[in-house]
Amino acid sequence: ILGSKSLKNFCVTWIIVCTALGVILPCQLLLRNQDQSTVIERSNNSLDMIEMSGFICGYISCVFYLGSRFPQLYKNFRRRSTEGTSYLLFALAMMGNCTYGLSLVLKMPATASFRTLYFLHHLPWLIGSFGVLFLDIFVSFSYFSY
Repeated sequence: ILGSKSLKNFCVTWIIVCTALGVILPCQLLLRNQDQSTVIERSNNSLDMIEMSGFICGYISCVFYLGSRFPQLYKNFRRRSTEGTSYLLFALAMMGNCTYGLSLVLKMPATASFRTLYFLHHLPWLIGSFGVLFLDIFVSFSYFSY
């Protein structure tokens, strides 16, 4: 387990990185939109810098989002108790992840050729929403078991 100083340093670093991304990526989008006339046309299968940055952020988000459930699961398992756990938080998160994941699936294009590309481009968010939903089922199981 991280010491309080290490945890504080990690949190400060994480806030700086998120703030930098929150400033840099929108600026890049604005610059890209202003410079549309000079953009060389690219093929439909390639990703530009902004799309790749979004894709990478999506996978980083997915890892952190999935990782957010393991401390609670471990704590519940180790203590054999869910005392102090707000089940309403997990129930609402389950509803949110279920509806978000379903919205991605229901927006899927009807044409099979576009469906694969759509699925690949939305994979980090599908894994994040349905993966956390799956982990929240274990949190629910521990809540009702203990």
